[in-house]
Amino acid sequence: MKVLCSLAAVVVTLCAPVAAFAWGFEGHRLIAEVAEAQLTPEAHSELHRLLALEPGATLASISTWADENRSPSTASWHYVNLPRDSGCKYEAARDCPDGHCVVNAIERQARVLASSATDADKLKALKYVVHFVGDVHQPLHAGYADDKGGNTFQVQAFGRGTNLHALWDSRLIESWPGGAQALLAELKAMPSKVADAAPAQWAEESCLIVAAEGFYPTGHKIDSDYAKSAAPALKERLSSAGRRLAALLNGVLAAR
Repeated sequence: MKVLCSLAAVVVTLCAPVAAFAWGFEGHRLIAEVAEAQLTPEAHSELHRLLALEPGATLASISTWADENRSPSTASWHYVNLPRDSGCKYEAARDCPDGHCVVNAIERQARVLASSATDADKLKALKYVVHFVGDVHQPLHAGYADDKGGNTFQVQAFGRGTNLHALWDSRLIESWPGGAQALLAELKAMPSKVADAAPAQWAEESCLIVAAEGFYPTGHKIDSDYAKSAAPALKERLSSAGRRLAALLNGVLAAR
């Protein structure tokens, strides 16, 4: 009986859909902290008025709520798949059917934040926005459907087996010299750029990173050279996500 139960557990694990979490706990918190440091006084005041609905909540603490409360109906809001032969050009009708992708989810939830919705609905929209802006900047959340955004591309990294998606979610951040706080200091020290573009372009930028030569490691092995070459893109995506989230919140939270 124990053997049968063990086999059943293996079958369930193998048949379960592959999760597609982005950046992991630390990555989303880093983005939120970078963003909050760039909020205008008006946006900061409105942000904390909404967060007061849940005493003790911060922009960083709610940044993973959308993963923690993921459901079958919201799972597709976390990513967008672009065809390998698309040249990383986003087409809404093809890539976001019925609005079920991260690009439309950001736009939809931002409209709620800027509307006359109830504070409870606006807080929920805020939780989605802070998370989804982070998601779309994780390169593999605008990757390819055939490998589930790198989830089925297995690699050996830092002494253990994992997959390419998980590597970009967490492992590259966890292995950062000095840890997450050192990375946060580097992100905050990066030159501030104009937070231009829109969610569709953010997705295209992520896709171009995935499509670049060397992103999928030869031999499925991650070594120090891969981590070193990935570092600039990792920092750029986290930094861009933070300043773009700030720009978005500065606009919609001041629109009340």
